[in-house]
Amino acid sequence: MICWINPFTGLAGDMLLGALIDAGAPLDRIRAAVSATGLTGWDLTAERVTDHGLAATRVHVEVTDPYTERRAAEVIEMASRAAPGPVATLAVAALTAIAEVEGRLHDADPATVHLHELGGHDALVDIVGSAAALHALGVTDVISSPLPLGRGEVNSAHGVLPCPAPATLALLTGAAVRGCGLPGETVTPTGAALLRAVRARYGPPPPMTLGATGYGAGSRRLPDRPNLVSVTLGDPAPATANEEVVVLETNLDDVTGELLGHLITRLLDAGALDAWTTAAVMKKGRPAQVLHLLTTAHHEGRLRDMVLAETGALGIRRISATRTALPRAFETVDVDGHTIRVKHGPYAAKPEHDDLVAAAAALGLPLRAVAARALRLSRGGATVTSQEEHRAQ
Repeated sequence: MICWINPFTGLAGDMLLGALIDAGAPLDRIRAAVSATGLTGWDLTAERVTDHGLAATRVHVEVTDPYTERRAAEVIEMASRAAPGPVATLAVAALTAIAEVEGRLHDADPATVHLHELGGHDALVDIVGSAAALHALGVTDVISSPLPLGRGEVNSAHGVLPCPAPATLALLTGAAVRGCGLPGETVTPTGAALLRAVRARYGPPPPMTLGATGYGAGSRRLPDRPNLVSVTLGDPAPATANEEVVVLETNLDDVTGELLGHLITRLLDAGALDAWTTAAVMKKGRPAQVLHLLTTAHHEGRLRDMVLAETGALGIRRISATRTALPRAFETVDVDGHTIRVKHGPYAAKPEHDDLVAAAAALGLPLRAVAARALRLSRGGATVTSQEEHRAQ
């Protein structure tokens, strides 16, 4: 599932959470994820509001425990208890990013830095709650429009700071931003950290089949516009644009399997879109292999010369073709301390084989068991159950 964020007047953790709830994320699952952290003295509610004629959802965190300052390590440890596992992984990534930035800004150990306002109930509920909402909605790919940055000053535990706040700017490294005329803080550290944790991309909405749209309201009232962020959900749409490619082929009856394996690896490393062989029988009954290479016209000459030099072939065929490539997205999951990349397409998700091999060898588990566990942890793999993982073992 794709989630496209339109931060019309900015982005804060509570605004994103409200928009995701408005788009259909169940409040009971969000509360359950936060409760699993062990946080006490809080309640999360959502209400419908209207801002400049547009209906939206605004969340409220009611706090009976006034404790608002915690060390980063304590907050991260609490987030690690969130359930299910992918929610904890995302929340820990966001909070770790905040801790590392605060550590650099204050020249302190990230584990011991005090998170002041960010160590309170609101920040933990917003971050864990947003992670739970994204997981509940099955979101695997997040795209955001450029973020509007306000101007002026912002009050903090360290006094008056320039706006955007230094922590926000550090967390937005690599993000697409734009200036706006709004005074004050329009993007908060929690909003910026969540975008970093989900590895958000920036730009217009990608090709997709539109689903629900939700609107999350901020607490500030603006005189001339609604203070809202919207999220739009959708399924990836098959690509409509075709790509012109070239297929190069040559028949080989005098090269070894080792040489072919080496050559295919070289071709892929050199930019080939794909490379493979098929078995063939040539004249006089000689067994052979047909080497196939898929590339673009830009790389054709260099890859053709590589094939001829490595194999000693006396000729090569060229076939023009058209391919349609479906959209894909990537995420990483942690399987017992080993990073597994997972590729998501419109219809399926698949862990990267090399990562599975390395993890299976280190853990002493069957490769199929590690693959099942990676899919279960993946945000797009919610349909893989623990029973399926057990059968794979």
